[in-house]
Amino acid sequence: MMLRLLFATLVLVLSASPLAAQRTLEAVRLEEGERIRLDGTLDEPLWQRIEPVTDFLQQEPREGAQPTERTEVRVAYDSDNLYIGAILYDSEPAGILAHQRQRNAGLGTDDRFMWILDTFRDGRTGYFFEINPAGLLGDGLLQSGGGVNKSWDGIWNVRVARGDYGWSAEIRIPFRTLNFNPGQESWGINFQRTVRRKSEEILWSGHRRNQRLSNPVHAGVLTGLRGISQGMGLEVKPYAVASARHGAEPGTTGWDTPADVGFDVNYSVTASLRASLTVNTDFAEVEVDQRRVNLTRFPLRFPEQRDFFLEGSGVFNFAPGNGVEPYFSRRIGLIGGEPAPIRYGARLTGQAGANDLGFLQVRTGGAGEHPGESFTVARVNRNIFRQSTIGVIATRRSESLGDFGLELGHTSVGTDLNLSTSRFLGDRNLQLQAFYAWHNAPFEDAGSSWLDRSARGVRLSYPNDLWSGHISYRELGTHFNPAVGFTPRRGFRRVQPAIQYAPRPAWLPQVRQLEFGVRGEYLTDMEGRLQTGSVGLGLLGVRFESGDRISIDHDTNRERLERSFRIHPDTMVRSLIPAGEYTFGGWGVSGSTAGHRPVSVGLSFSSGGFWAGQRSQHGASVVLRPRPGFNFSAGADRNMIELPETEFTTDVLRLGGGWHINPWISLTGNVQYDNLSELVGLYTRFRWIVQPGSDLHVVYSHNWLNAIGGFETLQRGAATKLTYTHRF
Repeated sequence: MMLRLLFATLVLVLSASPLAAQRTLEAVRLEEGERIRLDGTLDEPLWQRIEPVTDFLQQEPREGAQPTERTEVRVAYDSDNLYIGAILYDSEPAGILAHQRQRNAGLGTDDRFMWILDTFRDGRTGYFFEINPAGLLGDGLLQSGGGVNKSWDGIWNVRVARGDYGWSAEIRIPFRTLNFNPGQESWGINFQRTVRRKSEEILWSGHRRNQRLSNPVHAGVLTGLRGISQGMGLEVKPYAVASARHGAEPGTTGWDTPADVGFDVNYSVTASLRASLTVNTDFAEVEVDQRRVNLTRFPLRFPEQRDFFLEGSGVFNFAPGNGVEPYFSRRIGLIGGEPAPIRYGARLTGQAGANDLGFLQVRTGGAGEHPGESFTVARVNRNIFRQSTIGVIATRRSESLGDFGLELGHTSVGTDLNLSTSRFLGDRNLQLQAFYAWHNAPFEDAGSSWLDRSARGVRLSYPNDLWSGHISYRELGTHFNPAVGFTPRRGFRRVQPAIQYAPRPAWLPQVRQLEFGVRGEYLTDMEGRLQTGSVGLGLLGVRFESGDRISIDHDTNRERLERSFRIHPDTMVRSLIPAGEYTFGGWGVSGSTAGHRPVSVGLSFSSGGFWAGQRSQHGASVVLRPRPGFNFSAGADRNMIELPETEFTTDVLRLGGGWHINPWISLTGNVQYDNLSELVGLYTRFRWIVQPGSDLHVVYSHNWLNAIGGFETLQRGAATKLTYTHRF
């Protein structure tokens, strides 16, 4: 009876109407012959006849207070473009911060102006944009639940101007860049401004601390959009690449100089559904992974960086936050540990009625003795209530068996439920998730059951400002291993609770927020025997008004190993951890200075038990910003391990730098080294955005091995890639 009452109450909360009327803003159409010259000054007569929105409110540091600086935003449009004009007044223009110029760089260092467009006004998905006073462009796709996928690079433009009044911006977003219903005259819209030196955040709509700009359910309404067009919805993007590589294949000594061409085609099947085709795909401009040392018995997860797999990837997310991935795109293009070329790929993403759709089909070439493979991923999310979804996913990975005409296929399917509301107990966030996934392989163990090949779980989250927490339960069968997924550990049952209290002490004027928390994990095998247990205490976390941070933590761990494993790749190092039971713990302290400073520093230190021995970890990083557009960074991570039979140290060193002449031309690079592989890697990239959507990349990479006689070159190479976008 109590369970039924709780479920009925949750359904009523999920389906309730908004508590307050939404703010509205009217877009003004340009008159015949009117033009906006993008220079950032808002000096056209059109801007003067538009009534601006100015009624922003603080979210930080004083929720609901009037902003300390005035902001004016106006919106106009013609048949082809949406225009936004913003004047961001500042009483201390010399204090405006604009360090970054590289597209999509993090703006935690700078003043910024952000906005979102909910073009279908469904309160779930849309577009995110941001700029800074240097004219940097940043953008992304809003994901259901309030996340932002910043891998999307839309075609739009901005110009900024600065003066004794502050700074201003004129923004032009072609309607061809957006998916929308041409017959719908109103969109969701919202704005946010950051005054970085004051750590002040102001919003036009949804200013409560439990609310976020990235959640369009809190947006206002943009009205008056009539007679707008997406054009044919066809976009063709050819590319050409020329490369020179030395030592690319083991045992080779000469230079390889391949050249290639390919193309992408995007087409709007409907106003809200977009199809994409890529042929002979090349990823010459993709940055290298950040070097890491693995001292665990589980594989590391590296993020996807290839544009084709990043664009629209949010729809394929399965039960986010639950640690189960039936689809992980980095499994595509890797066969037997060797990279394989992408021959072609097709993708369909978007909306059809109340459904979010995603479909992906990719064919790769062979790698070494391994034949090519085909990958298929299909995803459907059905929108229910106001902020909730129920969905299904299916994946298949198949390979041909040469002349036999046979095909081996690995299949997985799953379903997930996400019940969310931002109006629990007024304006609180509450989320309930549940999922079930199943996997099958062509030569599955005959003794394995359906449950052995499946994963299931539930998670309740309360992500809010003062109090936040979650509790989750997961089971992964001993044979659950989706071939297109990422499953570092299986054959367990896990409970993970966490809670955090984060007050804002008025009696400490230099402190914005304190943080105290506790988290736990209790993991057993499928027979109920303890495998991993841990309790973590967030003893103290401090966010200062300046933007600086410090934290102190303590952890206690218990592990039961059923089989031994080695934590050092060199077999000469006696780093074997024997099977058995272990109890150990430790403490850590970390701190960082605010990113808006010309010099920002991060430090971390932890020490304590490590299996049957001891471990000390030291981390340090520094970022120098001597002038806008230029930055230099250095970082180091060291682990000092003491075990009963051995001692060793691991080091990872990183150097990085960037010179961004303007938002369109940049030169970046990094050097990485770790003493386990003894490899030094150099990566540099020059990028010129000739015009939005058309780029020139020049990349150079060089790898050295720290050998006995000195550093020896293993591989080096350069590539030039030119991409052009044409819209119809």
